[in-house]
Amino acid sequence: MSTLRVGLRCDAGPRRGVGHLVRCLALAEEFLARGAAVTVFGTVERLDWATAELAARGIPLLPGPDSAAELVEAARRHHLDALVLDSYELDPAAAGALRAAGVYTLAIIDGDSRGQVADLYLDQNFGAELQRPGPGTELPGRLLAGSGYALLRDTVISARPPVAPPATAVSRPRVLAFFGGTDAVGAAPVLTRVLVATGHPMDLTVIVGRPEIEAEVDDVAPGRGQTIRPVPPTTSLPALITEADLVVSAAGTSTWELCCLGAPSALVCVVDNQRESYTRVVRHGLAAGLGELPELTAGGVAGRAARATAARTLHGLLSSPQRRAALAARAWSTVDGQGRARVVDAVFDAVRAATVPG
Repeated sequence: MSTLRVGLRCDAGPRRGVGHLVRCLALAEEFLARGAAVTVFGTVERLDWATAELAARGIPLLPGPDSAAELVEAARRHHLDALVLDSYELDPAAAGALRAAGVYTLAIIDGDSRGQVADLYLDQNFGAELQRPGPGTELPGRLLAGSGYALLRDTVISARPPVAPPATAVSRPRVLAFFGGTDAVGAAPVLTRVLVATGHPMDLTVIVGRPEIEAEVDDVAPGRGQTIRPVPPTTSLPALITEADLVVSAAGTSTWELCCLGAPSALVCVVDNQRESYTRVVRHGLAAGLGELPELTAGGVAGRAARATAARTLHGLLSSPQRRAALAARAWSTVDGQGRARVVDAVFDAVRAATVPG
């Protein structure tokens, strides 16, 4: 079999966030390790660190395309054998058009397939394998579902500890708070204030994705025994995660990184499409739940009650190494870091089968 040529179509930026790009980057690393040629198609806006990540791996970043016809034309022009689609915005007809053009198509989805007709679907969310499609919603291609297929980058896999982190008693826990590569919804200032409201001593590091977010975090006054350190997005995030006694984050694609690293975590549901996964993860004790961001930002009695409840949850975690260790153990045992290898195995097997004569 000649060198497999793979394209990955995704976008990233202040409005879209970076989750789609991060999981495509994880797949790209695995394809490269198997000797494939990889190209990323899409827009990466105002994210110098993200474009640097691609450049460091020698992965070309080309514009768009957006329509089904443009995607088919690009696949032909670049002689692609397979194309990965990871977007909520692309025309759903693109997958079927690529498939009809003889391009093996993998659609990465989060519950809703958006009507895409692909050869292979990937839903890496915890418990996705237990969902049964309703009448008329069956997928035409094969589905890889569940956290056993979580897509994780080299830096995360290499930082995975050999065993789940044990309970460690500390008087001033190190806390890391981050909410995606850009914090598109402005969660960092909200959760920084909730953490301060716990009254518990801590050394808090907050990843600030944008200057306006940093300005808001700077305005939060720490309490007694508390320090707040805002830092920009960094490629050293896995190291920061493994060094932290508690991580507070959004319930997005980074959830699987936290699980793989055995990080004791408290999650916030920041957008609607995270709700189902957030609920499952919290229900199974892989992370503590702090509620939904609109509840935490609400005014009046309801908002104060939501923030107080979240602060109590965080105080309980900060003051109990046993609670933190229990979360870490369940999380670590759920995501083993081999998900991307399983996905690429499926792509190679299918493409190889399609090229065998007869």
